Amino acid sequence: MTDAANRRPPTAGGQEAGDTGAGPEMPGTGPVPEPLIFTYSRPGRGGAGLPEPDVPVRPVEELVPAELLRREPPVLPEVAEVDLVRHYTRLSQMNYAVDTAFYPLGSCTMKYNPKVNEYVAGLPGFSRLHPYVPDELAQGALRLMYDLERALCEIGGMARATLQPAAGAHGELTGILLIRAYHESRGEGHRYKVIVPDSAHGTNPATAAMAGYKVVEVASDERGGVDLAELERVLDDEVAALMLTNPNTLGLFDENIHRIAEMVHQAGGLLYYDGANANAILGISRPGDMGFDVVHFNLHKTFSTPHGGGGPGSGPVGVTEKLVPFLPAPLVERDPETGRYYLDENRPQAIGRMRSFYGNFAVLVRAYAYIRALGPEGLRRVSEDAVLNANYVMRQLAEYFRLPYDRVCKHEFVLSASNLRERTGVRALDVAKRLLDFGIHAPTIYFPLIVEEALMIEPTETESKETLDRFVAVMKRIAEEAERQPELLKEAPHNTPVRRLDEAAAARRPVLRWRPGGAS
Repeated sequence: MTDAANRRPPTAGGQEAGDTGAGPEMPGTGPVPEPLIFTYSRPGRGGAGLPEPDVPVRPVEELVPAELLRREPPVLPEVAEVDLVRHYTRLSQMNYAVDTAFYPLGSCTMKYNPKVNEYVAGLPGFSRLHPYVPDELAQGALRLMYDLERALCEIGGMARATLQPAAGAHGELTGILLIRAYHESRGEGHRYKVIVPDSAHGTNPATAAMAGYKVVEVASDERGGVDLAELERVLDDEVAALMLTNPNTLGLFDENIHRIAEMVHQAGGLLYYDGANANAILGISRPGDMGFDVVHFNLHKTFSTPHGGGGPGSGPVGVTEKLVPFLPAPLVERDPETGRYYLDENRPQAIGRMRSFYGNFAVLVRAYAYIRALGPEGLRRVSEDAVLNANYVMRQLAEYFRLPYDRVCKHEFVLSASNLRERTGVRALDVAKRLLDFGIHAPTIYFPLIVEEALMIEPTETESKETLDRFVAVMKRIAEEAERQPELLKEAPHNTPVRRLDEAAAARRPVLRWRPGGAS
């Protein structure tokens, strides 16, 4: 660790909301580093005191096996409470979040999440409900799950859904296992191939391989959609499924989706919809109407749960009627005579439970609140605004960066910094690092893999025109800096708590804890 690790970054966003200026004028000017908390340590200094216990205390030697006991006490900093509070507060201020500034992370839909949803998820009747209480004591929660399933099915054009999967990739695995169960029930267990476009999310081929399938890649055409001739070449009676998202990871809606579905179904395969990009189609088009048989939703992207840093997540999976028997148990059902809700475990063809309990319940509550608050028209407006914002930004940046697919995008778009690299040696990584100096999170870079020096940008619907204008101004300035001062970008960031890391060394030899005496 170094003093730089404790430095407070500039205010997120860098400017007032209405200011579209481009940010700091001078690189390398940052706040004065705060000393590390460990330098405040003095023997005997403390921030808390505990009274002597008024009950008998057993010696630790009686409670912990001898081989697990420390031979020496841990060496920890001894500091006052105020120093400890300031240390953790500074660390919290180093965290980047959508609550503090713009987060144009392509393929992730880092939209602002209404705080009312957090309030609803924290209501005692939900947050304090034990998952093992009897059905009769959980009628409110069961009704919420029942209604949420049906809302997601309406949005996706599906017949039924499971709410169990805990993330998008977990939903993918659930969907592929459902497809396998379907084929095996028909005596077609010989189907061992899953087709994945060359622009797909990396989780798609990983999921298919994890489920025991051979991954077959299909190329994209010149407009960024699935190449129909290539698809026809790889389709045969050994194909189990095609995994696809629409719009795809280039942010482009595949104009041939009905023909693609027809071709896959004629070959006996099923069509799987990766719901990572559903923010572009809410209330406008439905995967079921496009011909998809299975769809997963990312509630932590599309339906308003904060995510990043590993969680939380939820990836419900919807299916058409022919796959309903294979959905994981239990499903929430409603007794038509009594109106009571119950968990149905009697599912003999189910693929088995995919998660402990019934999914990430708090995420389900947030999604339910979000859907009910917006309603059908509001959900459609979400996607319309997301598409409008993406096209607005894309058109303004097209003259500064290469636009590999010059057509109307949906909720996100992909630029290429290859024009900068050819002229100045500046790469997408350098552009991303320089953005950090202006208090803006970097977009996704080098993905999709089929676009060299890719910059994948998703503004989302929750950003104002003022925020988008400032982002455009910063990106234009960075492109101009690349021409005039390429070394400035290659050495960026200049104003962040930690400068550019040796990423290979950080992965191979990470420093995960403080050691006394200044060693790291």
